[in-house]
Amino acid sequence: MPERHYKGLRVAVFAIALALGTSPLLPASAAGQTASQATVNLQASAPLPPDQTLGPLFNDVQLAKLFPDQKTFADAIPRQAPEQILADYLQQKQQPGFSLKKFTESRFILPQEAEPYIPPAGQTLRQHIDGLWQVLSRKTDRVEPHDSLLPLPNSYVVPGGRFREVYYWDSYFTMLGLAESGNWQQVRNMTDNFAYQISQYGHIPNGNRSYYLSRSQPPFFSFMVSLLATHEGDEALKRYQAPLKKEYDYWMAGSNGLAKNTARHRVVRLSDGSLLNRYWDERDTPRTESWLEDITTARQAAGRAAADVYRDLRAGAASGWDFSSRWLRDPHDLSSIRTTAIIPVDLNALLYHLERTLARASTVAGQPAEAGRYSQLADGRMTAVNRLLWNDQQGYYTDFDWQLDKQTAPVTAATLFPLYVQMAPRERAVRTGETVRRLLLKEGGLSTTTVHNGQQWDAPNGWAPLQWVAVEGLGHYGQDALAQAIGSRFLTSVQALYEAEHKLVEKYAVEGEQLGGGGGGEYALQDGFGWTNGVTLMLMDKYCAVVAGCQAKEAETAD
Repeated sequence: MPERHYKGLRVAVFAIALALGTSPLLPASAAGQTASQATVNLQASAPLPPDQTLGPLFNDVQLAKLFPDQKTFADAIPRQAPEQILADYLQQKQQPGFSLKKFTESRFILPQEAEPYIPPAGQTLRQHIDGLWQVLSRKTDRVEPHDSLLPLPNSYVVPGGRFREVYYWDSYFTMLGLAESGNWQQVRNMTDNFAYQISQYGHIPNGNRSYYLSRSQPPFFSFMVSLLATHEGDEALKRYQAPLKKEYDYWMAGSNGLAKNTARHRVVRLSDGSLLNRYWDERDTPRTESWLEDITTARQAAGRAAADVYRDLRAGAASGWDFSSRWLRDPHDLSSIRTTAIIPVDLNALLYHLERTLARASTVAGQPAEAGRYSQLADGRMTAVNRLLWNDQQGYYTDFDWQLDKQTAPVTAATLFPLYVQMAPRERAVRTGETVRRLLLKEGGLSTTTVHNGQQWDAPNGWAPLQWVAVEGLGHYGQDALAQAIGSRFLTSVQALYEAEHKLVEKYAVEGEQLGGGGGGEYALQDGFGWTNGVTLMLMDKYCAVVAGCQAKEAETAD
């Protein structure tokens, strides 16, 4: 059976299993193994990324900068088997008159820029977002042979722009907007897609590309399931219990027997015996989609092995904050990145939510012992976070450098995640809010950090998901005025740019003389934009009355 049809069959089987309320199992070869062994085997059997299948050809194309965006060639589809293309390349490249550009264009189907979306004239911001859901929807249950794109059983919503695939943590905030728009079927479709990836690969990859399989992203699957449960009831918790457990096993793989002051994969055992998590990527090579950028960065890292720099760059991409001063020894030097040495407060808050969700799901499934076990794990994590990641002198939550055995200094928007998942004591939530108001609240919303260094996850940029985390987290502790200040200011920024340019974008500058689309990072500002659309709809429901020009949602009438 051809591989593409085999993949299509696996997708169909998984979709039928979910529809019947059952959960597909790991491959038989993984049965009875530890979580870490199963993860390795799943990764070994997964499709290889193009930098591995094309080897020196991939390297030469990216170093030659044939395309303005390194992601372009990563997404190109070979017209024949990669090993044949590579053999032809090695044979022909030394011949007189050989053109790498012509060779590449003849052997690959290159991704094409989508026609720019021009919204109907006169649309309100809300109408524009509701119309974008269909524009950003994709269905790829079958893919071309050798494509880096991974098939998914159901339709999904992409962020937009250069991001032609679904992304893990982006999708939760997109799904909030889909739910607000009443598109619960798409919420279910996307939740099923992520459950499928957990079954297929042992985890949810960064995105549905072969070159993203070696890492995950901030674990929001438990939030997706919880969102769906608000619509479908507790049955949703029971339906997704198995993939929730499997994702948890992925994050905790390697924890058994781990000695103090050591780390393995995504887990770290600290000097006091606490077990917390970090970001990690299984590979230590340049990122496929940012090949030249990573090689350039590694060359600038004096005294460090290139493989270590690549691993930390990849782990930074796994964090979703790619890149930010919170991962850097020198906040103004990307080559000083050391993500794998950092225990992030937001990651551990999200895993606390996963543990709590597993406890709830186990209760619904009639498994009190399991519910108690996950509750105990959550309580242990909460205690460790509040002991190690709380800066009592300055009054905020921060990250922890496990290699140096001390907290990191900067305050970032990640400080609000313990409030978001309600693991912060009330007095600490109040002090965190005071720090946020003093240091991170800006004219256009919540700034990501206080550092101005040209990285996109630093000042002056504000990001939609972080605004929502802040609004929800502060709301849990009665800090409604600060929540409204953050949410309404960011909504004003989105509204103003839409009125001026009729679009939503990936990130916004929230301070300085030129509020509007944000900058920095490795690529140009992207339009679309999935998570901005979703968060904007949620903020409009909360704060439209205090934002000039905001179009309130029309009241729904009964039939």
